[in-house]
Amino acid sequence: MHGINILAVLAAAVSAFLLGGLWYSKLLFEKVWQAENGQTGELKEDGAGHPARVFGVSFVFALLAAYAFALWLGPEPELMEGLHYGLLAGLGIAATSFGINYQFSGRSTKLWLIDGGYHTVQFLLYGVILGLIN
Repeated sequence: MHGINILAVLAAAVSAFLLGGLWYSKLLFEKVWQAENGQTGELKEDGAGHPARVFGVSFVFALLAAYAFALWLGPEPELMEGLHYGLLAGLGIAATSFGINYQFSGRSTKLWLIDGGYHTVQFLLYGVILGLIN
Protein backbone atom coordinates (compact mmCIF):
# COMPACT_ATOMS: atom_id res chain seq x y z
CA MET A 1 0.00 0.00 0.00
CA HIS A 2 2.20 2.82 -1.26
CA GLY A 3 5.05 1.64 1.01
CA ILE A 4 3.14 2.68 4.14
CA ASN A 5 3.78 0.66 7.29
CA ILE A 6 0.25 -0.27 8.39
CA LEU A 7 1.45 -1.35 11.85
CA ALA A 8 2.99 2.08 12.36
CA VAL A 9 -0.27 3.70 11.24
CA LEU A 10 -2.19 1.54 13.72
CA ALA A 11 0.29 2.44 16.50
CA ALA A 12 -0.10 6.13 15.64
CA ALA A 13 -3.90 5.87 15.83
CA VAL A 14 -3.67 4.11 19.19
CA SER A 15 -1.32 6.85 20.43
CA ALA A 16 -3.94 9.50 19.60
CA PHE A 17 -6.54 7.52 21.49
CA LEU A 18 -4.27 7.19 24.54
CA LEU A 19 -3.28 10.86 24.33
CA GLY A 20 -6.95 11.87 24.25
CA GLY A 21 -7.63 9.77 27.33
CA LEU A 22 -4.89 11.63 29.20
CA TRP A 23 -5.42 15.09 27.66
CA TYR A 24 -9.12 15.23 28.43
CA SER A 25 -8.80 13.51 31.83
CA LYS A 26 -8.95 14.94 35.35
CA LEU A 27 -5.14 14.95 35.33
CA LEU A 28 -5.01 17.60 32.61
CA PHE A 29 -7.87 19.52 31.01
CA GLU A 30 -11.16 17.72 31.74
CA LYS A 31 -12.70 20.31 34.08
CA VAL A 32 -11.71 23.35 32.03
CA TRP A 33 -12.72 21.67 28.76
CA GLN A 34 -16.12 20.69 30.17
CA ALA A 35 -16.71 24.16 31.61
CA GLU A 36 -15.76 25.86 28.33
CA ASN A 37 -18.12 23.50 26.46
CA GLY A 38 -20.93 23.78 28.99
CA GLN A 39 -20.86 20.01 29.53
CA THR A 40 -21.20 17.77 32.54
CA GLY A 41 -18.90 15.12 31.10
CA GLU A 42 -21.44 12.34 30.93
CA LEU A 43 -21.93 10.64 27.58
CA LYS A 44 -25.48 9.73 26.67
CA GLU A 45 -26.27 6.05 26.63
CA ASP A 46 -28.41 6.25 23.51
CA GLY A 47 -28.10 7.58 19.98
CA ALA A 48 -25.13 9.58 18.71
CA GLY A 49 -23.68 10.15 22.18
CA HIS A 50 -23.47 6.48 23.22
CA PRO A 51 -19.94 5.84 24.55
CA ALA A 52 -19.34 2.83 22.28
CA ARG A 53 -20.23 4.91 19.23
CA VAL A 54 -18.24 7.96 20.37
CA PHE A 55 -15.07 5.97 21.07
CA GLY A 56 -15.48 3.71 18.03
CA VAL A 57 -16.00 6.56 15.58
CA SER A 58 -13.20 8.54 17.22
CA PHE A 59 -10.79 5.66 16.73
CA VAL A 60 -11.78 5.32 13.07
CA PHE A 61 -11.12 9.06 12.61
CA ALA A 62 -7.73 8.71 14.33
CA LEU A 63 -6.90 5.77 12.06
CA LEU A 64 -7.89 7.71 8.94
CA ALA A 65 -5.87 10.74 10.07
CA ALA A 66 -2.82 8.57 10.81
CA TYR A 67 -3.08 6.89 7.41
CA ALA A 68 -3.45 10.20 5.56
CA PHE A 69 -0.51 11.59 7.51
CA ALA A 70 1.57 8.53 6.65
CA LEU A 71 0.72 9.00 2.97
CA TRP A 72 1.78 12.65 3.24
CA LEU A 73 5.10 11.65 4.84
CA GLY A 74 5.72 8.87 2.35
CA PRO A 75 7.58 5.62 2.93
CA GLU A 76 10.45 5.52 5.43
CA PRO A 77 10.31 9.07 6.81
CA GLU A 78 13.10 10.31 9.05
CA LEU A 79 12.23 11.19 12.66
CA MET A 80 12.94 14.92 12.23
CA GLU A 81 10.87 14.95 9.06
CA GLY A 82 8.02 13.34 10.99
CA LEU A 83 8.29 15.97 13.74
CA HIS A 84 8.43 18.80 11.19
CA TYR A 85 5.36 17.58 9.34
CA GLY A 86 3.63 16.76 12.63
CA LEU A 87 4.00 20.36 13.75
CA LEU A 88 2.82 21.62 10.37
CA ALA A 89 -0.24 19.36 10.40
CA GLY A 90 -1.13 19.83 14.06
CA LEU A 91 -0.47 23.51 14.64
CA GLY A 92 -0.45 24.81 11.07
CA ILE A 93 -3.53 22.98 9.78
CA ALA A 94 -5.65 21.36 12.50
CA ALA A 95 -5.31 23.97 15.27
CA THR A 96 -5.68 26.93 12.94
CA SER A 97 -8.75 25.34 11.33
CA PHE A 98 -10.28 24.93 14.78
CA GLY A 99 -9.36 28.56 15.46
CA ILE A 100 -11.35 29.76 12.47
CA ASN A 101 -14.41 27.74 13.49
CA TYR A 102 -14.08 28.80 17.13
CA GLN A 103 -14.02 32.48 16.15
CA PHE A 104 -17.27 32.21 14.23
CA SER A 105 -18.98 30.04 16.84
CA GLY A 106 -17.94 32.27 19.74
CA ARG A 107 -15.94 29.58 21.52
CA SER A 108 -13.28 30.58 24.00
CA THR A 109 -9.55 30.89 23.51
CA LYS A 110 -9.09 28.41 26.38
CA LEU A 111 -11.11 25.81 24.51
CA TRP A 112 -9.13 26.47 21.32
CA LEU A 113 -5.84 26.07 23.21
CA ILE A 114 -6.98 22.74 24.68
CA ASP A 115 -8.38 21.29 21.45
CA GLY A 116 -5.74 22.78 19.17
CA GLY A 117 -3.03 21.67 21.59
CA TYR A 118 -4.38 18.13 21.56
CA HIS A 119 -4.26 17.93 17.77
CA THR A 120 -0.81 19.49 17.65
CA VAL A 121 0.53 16.84 20.05
CA GLN A 122 -1.47 14.16 18.21
CA PHE A 123 0.28 14.89 14.92
CA LEU A 124 3.66 15.26 16.62
CA LEU A 125 3.13 11.76 18.03
CA TYR A 126 2.17 10.51 14.58
CA GLY A 127 5.40 11.97 13.25
CA VAL A 128 7.51 10.36 15.98
CA ILE A 129 5.89 6.95 15.57
CA LEU A 130 5.98 6.97 11.77
CA GLY A 131 9.55 8.31 11.85
CA LEU A 132 10.73 5.58 14.22
CA ILE A 133 8.72 2.61 12.91
CA ASN A 134 9.43 2.41 9.21
